[in-house]
Amino acid sequence: MNPESRQDTFFGLTPERVLEAVEQAGLRTRPVCYALNSYENRVYEVELEDRSRIIAKFYRPSRWSVAQILEEHRFLSDLEDAEVPVCGVIPFPSGETIRTTEEIHYALFRRMGGRAPDEITEQNAGRLGTLLARIHAVGTRSSGHPRLTLDAPDFLDANITWLRENRWVNPAVEADLFAIAADLRTLLAERMEGVEIQRIHGDFHQGNLIEREGVFHVLDFDDMAIGPPVQDLWLLLPGRDAYTARLRDQFIAGYELFRPFDRGSLRLIEPLRGMRMIHYATWLARRWHDPVFPLTWPQFEEPNYWFELVTGLRECVQFSAAEAPSGVEVAPEPEVELTNKDFFWDMEE
Repeated sequence: MNPESRQDTFFGLTPERVLEAVEQAGLRTRPVCYALNSYENRVYEVELEDRSRIIAKFYRPSRWSVAQILEEHRFLSDLEDAEVPVCGVIPFPSGETIRTTEEIHYALFRRMGGRAPDEITEQNAGRLGTLLARIHAVGTRSSGHPRLTLDAPDFLDANITWLRENRWVNPAVEADLFAIAADLRTLLAERMEGVEIQRIHGDFHQGNLIEREGVFHVLDFDDMAIGPPVQDLWLLLPGRDAYTARLRDQFIAGYELFRPFDRGSLRLIEPLRGMRMIHYATWLARRWHDPVFPLTWPQFEEPNYWFELVTGLRECVQFSAAEAPSGVEVAPEPEVELTNKDFFWDMEE
């Protein structure tokens, strides 16, 4: 099946076809199947014959290899073995954790009821820091080679090259965007020097947390990567204001109850933020053929989107310069309180 046919099949997934795939894997189902919010993959809640419910995730074709998906599953298995509260993968009756239907890979996950936290507060920041430290402690037990590395080659250079070759950037800001991307790359190279990398969640924001009976559970390791632990911290607490700084201190204090945190890596936040913004814009462009995307992000085709992106990237460089001036003094812009929705792809509404 060619790539276009695989995409058509993916876009055409229906509850009936989802139930059929689950049954073909050896599980008996009832005619109950609900689509859940997910832009990157197709995710469904399925009711089994015994009235228990599971989550069936169908991976977008051509995004991850089988080895990369299995690495996600292995990380989840390692975390469950360490009794870290995650929503783990469920093996099929055959014992495998991944199957394929019409060249679309799919897997089953435990369903976890609960609700995402409304906000990160002084009361829960330390608890979440300890939880993340436990995840990262398990993350060091394997290098996770099949996964992408959260660095300039994989997450910046590849995206800039794709945007340039596919002429997605508004011509009025194209030169500025590519110049600022080069500045971000320099910052990343300088500040990544000596920083240890390991398996991390990669998308650790509020939408990927569920609280149930007073316990936080972590969802969706689809974007797990090899990267610096600080990536997961700033994604959860992305603001630049004084209150966020206090929350980060409390978060790190909770983290350090379990393992050391490299405070010097906090200087990576602004370059990582800028790289994330470019990755997000490229993600939208790459997925524009998916009918869901133009409906969800109609502003992406407007010139103002690219002007705002350049402004945001410039702020990242300016805030970085304010943290560590090196020859040229740059006055930072006024503080802007940011939210998860400003940066994160595939975020639950």
